Amino acid sequence: MVDAKRTLYLVCYDVSSPKRLYRVHRYLLGFKVGGQKSFFECWFTPAELREAQRELAALIDAAEDRVHIFQLDPRMKMEGLGIAVAPAPTSAPFMVL
Repeated sequence: MVDAKRTLYLVCYDVSSPKRLYRVHRYLLGFKVGGQKSFFECWFTPAELREAQRELAALIDAAEDRVHIFQLDPRMKMEGLGIAVAPAPTSAPFMVL
């Protein structure tokens, strides 16, 4: 099995319905490696990114909710304030069941 390269993304969402909010939050918990409330740092392969985009589009109401997915540039120096910890890249499998 070939491990596809993972890229770090910032996923931000604003969902107006508590039911949809819970579903979006619960879905993203499977991918997040860091973040708070409605801002998650997620490592995605290209296939996982496409799947997440499709799934999130199905979970939200496009007329009322927003989801933004930003690819973070690995060349940029990461700076944190407070107790912030930079996510470490990994070549190991993302989740082991």
